[in-house]
Amino acid sequence: MIALDEDAVICDLAETYGVFDFRALPLSTVATLAFGLRENSRIKSKIAGYKVGLDTILAVKTVDILENLRWMRTEDGHNGKNPPKMLLPAYIEHRKAKKGRFVSPDDFEQARARFFRKT
Repeated sequence: MIALDEDAVICDLAETYGVFDFRALPLSTVATLAFGLRENSRIKSKIAGYKVGLDTILAVKTVDILENLRWMRTEDGHNGKNPPKMLLPAYIEHRKAKKGRFVSPDDFEQARARFFRKT
């Protein structure tokens, strides 16, 4: 965590625990405190790749789901044409997926298309 963003760790530890000099504490204590940080802390959000807060991520995901449901009830949705553009990928940092995992729906669709072209 410290190698990723030391300032974020310092801010999170100071805000949550009142610890301003984590280097004065034993390493095991700092690790325990860091593990106990809330999920929407600066450093955990950065590790997860969120560009905004978790509440915003959830709101955008809800909008995407509702838009997809609306689209499925249209003529285009029944024919699988003109699907809505998902907003969520703009709010999450894209990372290279591990083999067998997908970072976005587009990533999955591309892998699926490659698979069916081979068979």
